[in-house]
Amino acid sequence: MADGALVERLRQYLRGLSPEARTLLMTELERGLLRGEDMTGAELVLQELRRDARDNMRPKRPGTLARLFFQPLEPLLVDDVATHNHPGRIARVVLEPVWEWICRDLMPGEAKAVTEQVARAFDEGAAERAEELARAFQDRAAIRMEEALANATSDDKARRRLAGQIGTPRASDDVRSILTVIQTRQTLAQFGAQLPNHIKSLDDNNIDAVKAMIESPAAGGPALFVYVLVIAMGRLAAPWQLIRLAARAAGSDNASRIAKTPYAVTVDIVLAEIQRMINELKAELRSGRGLAVGALLKSIHDAARGLRTEINFSHESPWARGLAALRTQVSDLLKGEIETLPGRVRRLLRPRPIKEIAPNSALDENDVRDAEAQIEFVNTCRAYAGELALSELTTRTWTDLEHYLDPATAALVANLRVAGDSDRPFRQSQLDAAVRFCRKVFGEDYAAMLLKARDVAAAAERKAARG
Repeated sequence: MADGALVERLRQYLRGLSPEARTLLMTELERGLLRGEDMTGAELVLQELRRDARDNMRPKRPGTLARLFFQPLEPLLVDDVATHNHPGRIARVVLEPVWEWICRDLMPGEAKAVTEQVARAFDEGAAERAEELARAFQDRAAIRMEEALANATSDDKARRRLAGQIGTPRASDDVRSILTVIQTRQTLAQFGAQLPNHIKSLDDNNIDAVKAMIESPAAGGPALFVYVLVIAMGRLAAPWQLIRLAARAAGSDNASRIAKTPYAVTVDIVLAEIQRMINELKAELRSGRGLAVGALLKSIHDAARGLRTEINFSHESPWARGLAALRTQVSDLLKGEIETLPGRVRRLLRPRPIKEIAPNSALDENDVRDAEAQIEFVNTCRAYAGELALSELTTRTWTDLEHYLDPATAALVANLRVAGDSDRPFRQSQLDAAVRFCRKVFGEDYAAMLLKARDVAAAAERKAARG
């Protein structure tokens, strides 16, 4: 368990880095992990970098009163679509619709007045006064929210009206979750204060202590059980390890025995988290940034492997079917990205007759950089292929790439040796690209050898031109 002050200082340091430095650090950490290097604290740093990247892309939350109002929900918020159900978690995207409902339909006059009072208190430097106003508003809003939910439960027309006013897919459930957290905010905050800020591994050294905290009467009992589990998960370096509490409670890794304990919900929480990461991976691949792809693949891989190794699923278990479906999603998502790699490299390095080469042209640097990134991406997939049902595809793709590059580079060297003034820049750019690709595929020694061959070919071409 890491010291809380040290973790907070690390977070402050990372936030102070430039976007470029954060990107470079993320890339280097991912590469180090892929090489199997022992990098103490790397998982925590990557987790913070990814969270910071999401925060920077997220639109700013509504005004100051709203931020104070929703502050108790922070440990339970999840960056995902509102339709995806996360046990014990609340999609961040529902906060704004719920806040608009409170201000527009539930208590419009009071919301406007308190918003102004809180803003004035902050302007005057009275932060404590602003927080007092917000807490009082939370208490009054909770009463009104409870009334609205009671009406929606007993009156179908009121239920439809509530759904229409808020507009989220599960409006009543969203309001009920937010209401529960607002009403029990002090209990949840006290539970969170007892937990370590960072738990490197949930193992025999600490699992009983964490379990005792969760089961303590001070944690709120059954009504808050799923919420305290989520808060505990947020402190884990490897969130999937939450399921170890379930095996501990059942005294067994048998799925059917675990399903009979209250901790069975930990499996549902982790499965939902894997689905969220798959959705995030899909967004990263579509965006073309690829900054967090390696870290996401590793997290998905580790969670899937953890579920399979820590819990003995039966073939007919709903959990087993759910995990299999998630693995299939990842495989289908990555398949197209992997299969297109050999073709992309061939198009760039294909030896071309001089009539197809524009004078003094060269390969597009963006095309080369994209292909190089795709090679690195496929290599990353290879590291996690077994758990993500990609072994056969990644092996075949990588073998095809190796079998193509080795003879292709020899042809490129030969073409450069006899190149003329008009086609020399293009053939030079092809060979330069091949060096970069071979460095990723065969390693630094092979790339260095190819560079020497390139220099010899260029020297021979210059000598021939002088002769």
